[in-house]
Amino acid sequence: MSAQKALVYIVEDAPSFRKSTERLLRASGFETVSFDSANAFLALPHIRRPACLLLDVRLPDIDGLDLQQELVKRGNRLPIVFMTGHGNIPLSVRAMKQGAEDFLPKPFKAEVLQNAILRALERDTQNVEKEIEAARAKSLIETLTPREKEVLRWVIAGKPNKQIAFALGTTEKTIKVHRSRVMQKTKVSSVAELVRLAEQAGISPAV
Repeated sequence: MSAQKALVYIVEDAPSFRKSTERLLRASGFETVSFDSANAFLALPHIRRPACLLLDVRLPDIDGLDLQQELVKRGNRLPIVFMTGHGNIPLSVRAMKQGAEDFLPKPFKAEVLQNAILRALERDTQNVEKEIEAARAKSLIETLTPREKEVLRWVIAGKPNKQIAFALGTTEKTIKVHRSRVMQKTKVSSVAELVRLAEQAGISPAV
């Protein structure tokens, strides 16, 4: 990833440490946006992506780990690099279980911080790509009729037309027509592609 196009959000209440971290990251080519509290960050109307969050554990309003939980609740998958002067194993384990990219005890070397941020930004780039693919898949599947969606779920389950027809109480000929329309509307050329599209959209096979 190009550092020049990368954005790092910083939430740190200690002014001197926040400013020194900003200077370090900007000197390394990163763009930074800083906040002195968790609530100030949560008040953002829009979080730019790809990006990552450099987050202090101890904050004056909301604990850093609680902020992490709040972002998870909101469905925000922004990768987090925690930094703390009060780190311990239980805290780091909890943070990592909730999806943190790294947990850095203060003081840390510039290279360690930069590497953690690069990993987090790479992960977010991948997350953004997956989200774009999922949105495209969902939009294609939304072009299907309710009956075609039913047929899709049976097709990705690997069931033959005859079995699908029996399950849905219709004829094999009708299923062939629905199946053809599903393939056309979703713009796939094979069942394997249809399975992948359904996975991206969060559609499960019929059982």
